[in-house]
Amino acid sequence: MKDIYQVIKNVRLSEKATMLQENNNEVTLEVDRKANKVEIKQAVEQLFGKTVLAVRTANYDGKLKRQRRADAGRTNHWKKAIVRLKEGESLDLV
Repeated sequence: MKDIYQVIKNVRLSEKATMLQENNNEVTLEVDRKANKVEIKQAVEQLFGKTVLAVRTANYDGKLKRQRRADAGRTNHWKKAIVRLKEGESLDLV
């Protein structure tokens, strides 16, 4: 298993993520691309001391960015995890 500090990279804040947190008690995190749902669940439970009910993941490809005519590159690929917490528990990450 990976170190728990390498599994969770960042918190993703957006309008949809805020709505999920308020309505469904879910937190949106950016995680390591090779991490599986079990590792994500264990990392959240150990780092924050909360009970995790479910984990959903999605892989995103980096966006294509063009500089001049011929130069093209991509932003980094990343993985998003939506973690559902037990009722009554919440993470105030902002």
